[in-house]
Amino acid sequence: MAESVLNAAILGASGYTGAETVRIIANHPHLRTAAVTGNALAGRELGEVFPHLATPDPMTITKAEDVDWDTIQVAFSCVPHGTSQDLIETLPAHVRVVDLSADYRLRSASLYEEVYGRPHLNPARTETMVYGLTEHARERLKGASAVACPGCYPTAALLALLPPLKTGVIEQGGLIIDAKSGVSGAGRGLKEGNLFCETAEGLHPYAIGTHRHAPEIEQELSLAVSAEIAVTFTPHLVPMTRGELVTCYVRGEAGAIQAALASAYDGEPFVSVLPFGAPPPDTRHVRGTNNCRISVHAARGPGTAIIIAVIDNLTKGSAGQAVQNLNVMMGWDETLGLSGLSAVFP
Repeated sequence: MAESVLNAAILGASGYTGAETVRIIANHPHLRTAAVTGNALAGRELGEVFPHLATPDPMTITKAEDVDWDTIQVAFSCVPHGTSQDLIETLPAHVRVVDLSADYRLRSASLYEEVYGRPHLNPARTETMVYGLTEHARERLKGASAVACPGCYPTAALLALLPPLKTGVIEQGGLIIDAKSGVSGAGRGLKEGNLFCETAEGLHPYAIGTHRHAPEIEQELSLAVSAEIAVTFTPHLVPMTRGELVTCYVRGEAGAIQAALASAYDGEPFVSVLPFGAPPPDTRHVRGTNNCRISVHAARGPGTAIIIAVIDNLTKGSAGQAVQNLNVMMGWDETLGLSGLSAVFP
């Protein structure tokens, strides 16, 4: 198995996460990008759309229905929610699926319909799809045929909150998550609110109390402790291209939280917990990598603490975690294609 090379199809390769997936696979010894799809740009070369992905052997973007699926072993679905399930449900059974959209993250089809505004095509599948927060899902990922990759905000928030919540060193109530992301998190589509003049030199919250990632975070926290967990989650748009920082306000003793996180992630290749007193993590320190950096700080109020986590929303929050999940699914070294991605700084 380890010597095999899989042909991968990147669905939605004309978007940011699709392009990031192609970039990562180019350095993977057991993956080959064999097809790239994007209906609106079908017929154009990928290197024309994304010059940084130009190669001596150009790849032409095709429509998904024109892919020779008999030659494909894995599909990375990088298309928007709704569109992703429409494609995935038509794929041949032999194709392993790594879904980067939101279509299979929520276990309940009725909750999916409530949050995303359309019925799910396969309620049974969304109930059983592996939720691929890699560091907390390895046993379920091994040998899996399909995985739902977490959203970028849930990735950072859950990596910060799951260990102290599971060990009981933070209270289950009163969890507050203040989150900030670069503009690439909104995708490549033309939206007035994402124009340079709309985002530059300013910082603003959005989807206050209604962001679609909040139910996903609550779902995974609740499953972890077999209790209903609610969070106050507020995202903000930062005038930078990529990067994400979450600040979690919790009730608990900072030293115990630090110990729980350090123990949980001891030896992890992509998650590091900074020691007390170290400078807090910075999104620039993980830019372009599959890394997550976490720090714990005592708050002024008694019995309260602050947990900070940073990731690159397009890599650990999307394409990097997708490749990490496939590595585990296939029984490969988990770091393949990812260990050489050092941060771009400054």
